[in-house]
Amino acid sequence: MSTSSQGPVVPAAVGPRLRAALDGIPAYAPGRPAGTGPRSFKLSSNENPYPPLPGVLEEAVAAAGSLNRYPDMAASALLDGLAAHFGVPAAHLAVGTGSVGVAQQLLQATAGPGDEVMYAWRSFEAYPIITRISGAVPVEVPLTADEGHDLPAMADAITPRTRLIFLCNPNNPTGTALGRAALEAFLDRVPPDVLVVLDEAYREFVRDPEVPDGLDVYRDRPNVCVLRTFSKAYGLAGLRVGFAVAHEPVAAALRKTAVPFGVSQIAQDAALASLRAEPELLKRVDALVGERTRVADGLAAQGWRVPVSQANFVWLRLGERTAAFAAACEEAGVMVRPFAGEGVRITVGEPEANDILLATSARFGALGEQS
Repeated sequence: MSTSSQGPVVPAAVGPRLRAALDGIPAYAPGRPAGTGPRSFKLSSNENPYPPLPGVLEEAVAAAGSLNRYPDMAASALLDGLAAHFGVPAAHLAVGTGSVGVAQQLLQATAGPGDEVMYAWRSFEAYPIITRISGAVPVEVPLTADEGHDLPAMADAITPRTRLIFLCNPNNPTGTALGRAALEAFLDRVPPDVLVVLDEAYREFVRDPEVPDGLDVYRDRPNVCVLRTFSKAYGLAGLRVGFAVAHEPVAAALRKTAVPFGVSQIAQDAALASLRAEPELLKRVDALVGERTRVADGLAAQGWRVPVSQANFVWLRLGERTAAFAAACEEAGVMVRPFAGEGVRITVGEPEANDILLATSARFGALGEQS
């Protein structure tokens, strides 16, 4: 290496050697924020439009008084609260930085270079990102014509290299959900050494009795893990706390792969307070489900094809009209989540926001018919 009076001269092209697995991986794209106008709403991130549940803010503020201390790394009080609330052993629980953080821990525990990770597509956009980060090979199985998981095709795609299968139920971004019989038939075809992850971030919004509760499914299936989050129905998206329910070997592996002190004490205490506020939670969720029905019915009446959603959002497959629809919504004051060339996901928000959305979709549809 040559030198100068200022020291060694480092060639411009030389730098840290980064993993090739990162090449081509896009950064996760968050939903665009609401505009600055008085009638501007964010319907792009599946957030809960309500403020924290009663008692939660007080617990969070109290916990903030100890910011100079590390949080409880074991999250003991929260795990005990979850165990009591859901009727599962505390040893079957693990917490992390949102359900996506726990999902990434599951990949660290199960999959490495050359292993295969399967999921439907389109589904939660973090799946391909965290799969490639782990060095594993993503196996994407196209959705059915009615926007749901093609479970027979997924079962056929299992190979000796398959290590983990994500089932997003309800599916993000289409809102469709798997029924009990189809899910059980699929699980019967999965080898016992393959981990099946039921990602139930939107479980609280499910109203179809045929959609099983993953906690009922996991109990007698050691290769099933259930993911839940406090970010959606509970309204704690800004605190990043999720959890997994799995049999002890999987739960123990999650605790080994956790970032030390990753879940703050504020998040732990707020989540525990949210569990105690279940009556108000149920009222809010019922209100959002009512708005979901109103939005879906309104869109259908305008002539849009709307898959039946069991989540807190609806999906419109728009193809090449996706960007134009998102732009029309933004101009009207509502941000939706476009997936280029495919469609838009619309979070169910405040009634006023939903009214603006329906008025915009009506105008957009009318313009489309005239063109």
